[in-house]
Amino acid sequence: MADNSLSNIKKLLKEVRHPFIDSTLFELGFFKSIEKKNNKLIIVLAFPFENIPIKDQLIALVKEPLNKLNLDIKIKITVMNQKELQNFLNKEQKNWIG
Repeated sequence: MADNSLSNIKKLLKEVRHPFIDSTLFELGFFKSIEKKNNKLIIVLAFPFENIPIKDQLIALVKEPLNKLNLDIKIKITVMNQKELQNFLNKEQKNWIG
C-alpha cells in the first residue's frame, strides 16, 4: 500500500515544479496549507492573482503525484497576500524559463 502519511504527501508535493519558472511550487509559496483527516486531503493553494491562465494545469500538477495514494483530494484556492506575492514575483523574475 502506498504511503499516504502527511510527511510523505509533503515530500511528494515539494517536488512539483512550475511549468514556466525554474522552481517548485513549494519554493514559490503556492502551498498555503496541507491537511489530512483520515482519507481526506485538503490543500489550499495560493495563486499570485485571481484567474491565472494556467490554474487548471497547476492543480493537475499538484494532484498528479498524489493519485496513487487513494485519497479524497480537495483543492481550495486563495490569493497570495502582498508579502507572498512579492516573494513569488522576485523568484519568478529570477528563475523565469518561459
